[in-house]
Amino acid sequence: MLAAVATGGALGTVARWAAAIASPTPPTGFPWMTLAVNVLGCFLIGVLVALVTDVVAAHPLVRPFLGTGVLGGFTTFSGYAVDGTQLLQQERVGAAGAYLATTLLGALLATWLGLGIVRYLAGAPR
Repeated sequence: MLAAVATGGALGTVARWAAAIASPTPPTGFPWMTLAVNVLGCFLIGVLVALVTDVVAAHPLVRPFLGTGVLGGFTTFSGYAVDGTQLLQQERVGAAGAYLATTLLGALLATWLGLGIVRYLAGAPR
């Protein structure tokens, strides 16, 4: 299990790094990429959880590899915290509040949507 989580985490972290390289946040910019990565990752976590709990009988290592590993490495609470702190240090309180709230609410909504969409498409109970 440790190897599955570690391998998945390495893959997810590289994917997040590639996204950050593809669309870096300027020093005084808004951290759109971190927000998008976290919301997308949470949507995919919802999809994964619905698939492995309600739709398919998955191998025991699928959830640790994809959920904890890949998606845990892809999403970034530490990046979220650093971005929020940097916005506050730049005295951009409104932007910091919007970023922190939008990420949190967006992530929760995305997870709920991922779960709901898969369960609806599979005809699984909600």
